[in-house]
Amino acid sequence: MPESITPTATLLPERKLLETLVADILAEARVQGATSAEAAVSCSSGLSVTVRLGQVETLEHHRQRGLGVTVYIGQSRGTASTADWRSQAIHDTVRSACAIARYTAADPYAGLADPERLARAVPDLDLYHLWPLVAEEAIVLARECEAAALTHDSRIRNSEGAGIATHTGLAIYGNSHGFCGGYATTRHSLSCSVIAQDDSGMQRNHWYSVARDPTELAAAAAVGQKAARRALRRLGSRRLETRQAPVLFAPELARGLIGHFIAAVRGGALYRKASFLLDRLGTAVFPAFVTIYERPHLPKALASAPFDGEGVATADRDLVSGGLLQGYVLDSYSGRRLGMQTTGNAGGVHNLIVEPGTLGQEALLRQLGTGLWVTALLGHGVNLVTGDYSRGASGFWVENGEVQYPVHEITIAGNLNDMFKNILAVGNDVDARGGIRCGSLLLEPMTVAGQ
Repeated sequence: MPESITPTATLLPERKLLETLVADILAEARVQGATSAEAAVSCSSGLSVTVRLGQVETLEHHRQRGLGVTVYIGQSRGTASTADWRSQAIHDTVRSACAIARYTAADPYAGLADPERLARAVPDLDLYHLWPLVAEEAIVLARECEAAALTHDSRIRNSEGAGIATHTGLAIYGNSHGFCGGYATTRHSLSCSVIAQDDSGMQRNHWYSVARDPTELAAAAAVGQKAARRALRRLGSRRLETRQAPVLFAPELARGLIGHFIAAVRGGALYRKASFLLDRLGTAVFPAFVTIYERPHLPKALASAPFDGEGVATADRDLVSGGLLQGYVLDSYSGRRLGMQTTGNAGGVHNLIVEPGTLGQEALLRQLGTGLWVTALLGHGVNLVTGDYSRGASGFWVENGEVQYPVHEITIAGNLNDMFKNILAVGNDVDARGGIRCGSLLLEPMTVAGQ
């Protein structure tokens, strides 16, 4: 099992350096005539390894750093960035940002986040768990993962590789309202993709595990074996005749549907009037049993954050309650454009959770009855202005609650507005490997286009 190292005093010198750089950038901005400014400085490092058929294909050590500054001269805005932390580079970067601001038209909505919305304290969310992994150990784990897949069944004939990655980062943000805060994070992952083959042809599939804490990763062999099983069950895939059928989205795909909902209630889409959910606040978007909430402070979670990209404090809130849209996803700029307040979402949502129902996968298949269980999607056929949805798909055809055979080369189509309203059930099989946590979603009939 991998070992985890939690934050120690060894991070303090690096943190102090980044805080000093932020202060220097803001001071330089004042000297060069900015009426307000904000700056972010970050550094990160990591290791990634991929192997294929037992041979090392890539081995990379990463070290990155950068700084960015946004200045305001009145309500004209300029932004510049660099990876050079020397004093002269900071001077030149700020000068570039100020030059841009002086040639940019004033925007009445531009500016820093309101001071009263900034985080007063930065809670420790347990996001830093260093994995002292060396290249040789990473290669062993990646090979173990791939070997478990290749030896799982004689029909696993080839591999697209197994990979392992570990990443650590530290970021500090500050602005001329006096705010300065930051925190360290880690992220570790293990993945595998293999190809199964029999007389019916070849099918590929994959699986992965990701966590802040390396001790919470799935075992390397388990990841490989699951990738193999997923590829094997795709063998013998058929095409379907075009029809209308209820559709069950697997959890890892269901969160994508919720991602389309989030994109439609983002401030940028709303003030541009480029969303099918325009002016829907307080109205029914989902069935009454659907509740969606944001929980930014979950320990170790992949999308936890004590404050957003503008220093605004994050907080628990409901986006959807009883099926009704309760709020939007706003930063300070889009909030002002809409005559509203920021929701602390500069940079995105923080642990968005679709409240799970009571049914597991088998029970959902029984409720599906006869229809399509979608386990993979292709393409990007989503129009957020109209809500039109059309994606290539593969999965399994189900009859009387029992899987009959795998299907591929089909397209599923509908309109997101109807799809959201026609959700029949939310599963309890939640996929927590991302910023959106959701179980399977069962929807009323959609168009399934095949041959």
